[in-house]
Amino acid sequence: MPSKIIWITGASTGIGKDTALTLSKAGNIIIVTARRKSRLVNIVSEIKFSEREASAFVCDVSSERSIQTTYKRIKERYGKVDVLINNAGVTVFKNFSESKTPDFDYIMDINLRGAFLCSKSVLSDMIKRKSGHIINVLSTAAKTSLEGSSLYSASKAGLMAMSDVLRKETRKFNIKISNVFPGATETPMWDSKTRAKYKNRMMDSVDIANVINTIINQPKKVVIEEIVVRPVKGDL
Repeated sequence: MPSKIIWITGASTGIGKDTALTLSKAGNIIIVTARRKSRLVNIVSEIKFSEREASAFVCDVSSERSIQTTYKRIKERYGKVDVLINNAGVTVFKNFSESKTPDFDYIMDINLRGAFLCSKSVLSDMIKRKSGHIINVLSTAAKTSLEGSSLYSASKAGLMAMSDVLRKETRKFNIKISNVFPGATETPMWDSKTRAKYKNRMMDSVDIANVINTIINQPKKVVIEEIVVRPVKGDL
């Protein structure tokens, strides 16, 4: 497979970080973005130490201006984005009755609106080229009822629905849209007590990175539209 130019949002930790390292080892050019610059610099340094190409840009996916500026800088350096991985995501573990409007806005701005804005930024160029791939890192919470995560579930279910429609609208341009639904994965999204208690049952973020690599490496005429990945013992 020829090398692809891949933009990964929310790449400073967890699934985003391991996906960047995994896809780099597979021979791709990697662009990592997140709100925290220091961790991004470390990822790029690790990739470049292995004599592979990568860049890091600070990008807040809740800001349309930040996304537009970032995509402009990516195009100036690399000319295009072959694959966008919408990975940036946040949550607040609260029951619906305890959830506040700021919680709703925070989660929706990043998980749903952010993915919408990032996808919009790359889409017109992908349509012109009649080539491109958008991969959304969702959650099994979009498909099941996860107590204490109603807002997170809503954001991921909304992105699933939006992306399913986008897939139908862009098939004629040879654009691939893939949704990945990970179950419990050990990442900083969980608090330290939960991670310590359930570590042996949770998947590793590199497991999800390997699934994403498989999705990207399908033949040109094949798209994995969605894939659910759970720990072998099931949800927590």
